[in-house]
Amino acid sequence: MEMLRFATAGSVDDGKSTLIGRLLLDSKAIFEDQLESVEQASRDKGDDYTNLALLTDGLRAEREQGITIDVAYRYFATPRRKFVIADTPGHVQYTRNMVTGASTANLAIVLVDARKGLVEQSRRHAFLATLLQVPHLVLAVNKMDLVGYDQQVFDAIHAEFTDFAAKLDIGDLAIIPVSALLGDNIVTRSENMPWYEGPSLLHHLEHVHVASDRNLIDARFPVQYVVRPQSATFPDYRGYAGRVAGGVFKPGDEVVVLPSGFTSRIASIDTADGPVDEAFAPMSVTIRLEDEIDISRGDMICRPNNMPTVTQDVDAMVSWMADAPLRPGQKLAIKHTTRPARAMVKELQYKLDVNTLHRTEDATSLGLNEIGRVRLRTTQPLFCDPYQRNRDTGGFILIDESTNRTVGAGMIN
Repeated sequence: MEMLRFATAGSVDDGKSTLIGRLLLDSKAIFEDQLESVEQASRDKGDDYTNLALLTDGLRAEREQGITIDVAYRYFATPRRKFVIADTPGHVQYTRNMVTGASTANLAIVLVDARKGLVEQSRRHAFLATLLQVPHLVLAVNKMDLVGYDQQVFDAIHAEFTDFAAKLDIGDLAIIPVSALLGDNIVTRSENMPWYEGPSLLHHLEHVHVASDRNLIDARFPVQYVVRPQSATFPDYRGYAGRVAGGVFKPGDEVVVLPSGFTSRIASIDTADGPVDEAFAPMSVTIRLEDEIDISRGDMICRPNNMPTVTQDVDAMVSWMADAPLRPGQKLAIKHTTRPARAMVKELQYKLDVNTLHRTEDATSLGLNEIGRVRLRTTQPLFCDPYQRNRDTGGFILIDESTNRTVGAGMIN
């Protein structure tokens, strides 16, 4: 069964958590005791309705303030598809949490309050979703019940967002009027909006085509672990385990190993369920080669005539996630696919205003939640592709070596 990972985004109080609660409730994905607990918690807060946001807002501070702070992950399935939801916060100071949640998503739902229309955060989150190369975007115009299900309100927001989206690189956009609180157009089509002729939100999520989003052209296999069981059953077994990051691998294919440049052929591809005839992203497999080559964690197996860029100079957009700012000359640890190295910030080319898309060329540092274009020099060569071509081999994280905390996420240009 195919899986769809999607993230919700939008401004504070646009109803992201309520939307997810309604999806879970109406698709029969929550247990009765969970529902009873939420009903009780709603009564304790003095609400005269079941507050579905409490299904995802698990932190005590979130429930007390009625806001989402951390990324909450929820899982549910319908007969057609399995879903992983990342409920991301709306506040400006939690931009980094939104980046975390959307970085692995196939689709992003940006919520807009029908009464307020497009606000700064709606534009910010739509831009971040395109920066993170999320292939599918849904604009959910929520709280339609509070504007009397007025088609003119929806049409005005539709026109404004379509105009803004023209400046961004959005591959697939759907705009759906909904009421998360009352369930209009969430799982089933709403009778309150006969003027809307499109699908419900769940129908769209079940049928959006995600198989072609993966890069099946550039074969990339970062080695995670060398498998040497040295048991009586497999006396000479040597396999290279990892997750396929792109392309298709088959037994008999000629491959090259980076950084050594040695070539060989694939002898077999094994999985936990036995050998397979081909491996493609995002399968986790063990590849055996015909020749004995010295390969270790962080090396990459690819095709001789289709190799990634091997470089120690990296030009990337970086989303900064630490309180202390990023400055030129700073030294950090970098992790790219399975390959660790150290990096120095050579240059901050510009800082990007996420709301106006304006570039500040004379910026001297990147503060918390800011995004800018940075040049790095690494101690080890990285095997990378542009982030637009491959999110796995085009993305990396930056780590503060003194605290071991992730301080930045980068997308290679």
